[in-house]
Amino acid sequence: MNRRTRDQIAARIARDIPDGAYVNLGIGQPTLVGNHLPPDREIVLHSENGLLGMGPAPAKGAEDWDLINAGKQAVTTLPGAAFFHHADSFAMMRGGHLDICVLGAFQVSAFGDLANWSTGEPGAIPAVGGAMDLAIGARQVFVMMEHQTKQGEPKIVEQCSYPLTGIGCVSRIYTDLAVVAVTAHGLEAVEWVEGLSFEELCARTGAPLRRADGAGSA
Repeated sequence: MNRRTRDQIAARIARDIPDGAYVNLGIGQPTLVGNHLPPDREIVLHSENGLLGMGPAPAKGAEDWDLINAGKQAVTTLPGAAFFHHADSFAMMRGGHLDICVLGAFQVSAFGDLANWSTGEPGAIPAVGGAMDLAIGARQVFVMMEHQTKQGEPKIVEQCSYPLTGIGCVSRIYTDLAVVAVTAHGLEAVEWVEGLSFEELCARTGAPLRRADGAGSA
């Protein structure tokens, strides 16, 4: 079985972002998506700390630490980029002006509920932050995560056991094993990695899955 690396997951997500989309990349793994955007599409990246028109990560040693994303990582800007107040940035997020946001997750439920800010462990971050604004404000929410925890527990579950970030907000889930769509009829496996059967994928998933039309290994 060939698990996808984080860069491969990011590249797979990038394939599904259409030309002309305004997209927020969440803190952590989702920032990798910015390095894989198709060059023949104009995709405008938004960062919640007040930047529109973010480019790929800079080369090592070429960082400008006046240019950072919400996760305090060095970024680049593209021609036409704009900087603005934090409040204006959140107005964009809450006002439905983002086509897609890509977020990490601890769990996603069968109904598209998202839990991505706390596992309840001691020392965890004290509040949900801007993830809740992105989860309910973006027109589509793509989740990027591993299919299972390090202990082998599924991260796609029937009901989230961790504190929720948003209810019924997730559109698609991209993992190291599969691409799963959240639909009105439940979870549908769009594709899964070569060497993994659909039955094995179901066994590694904590919620019922059905095959999407034309689904198969990729």
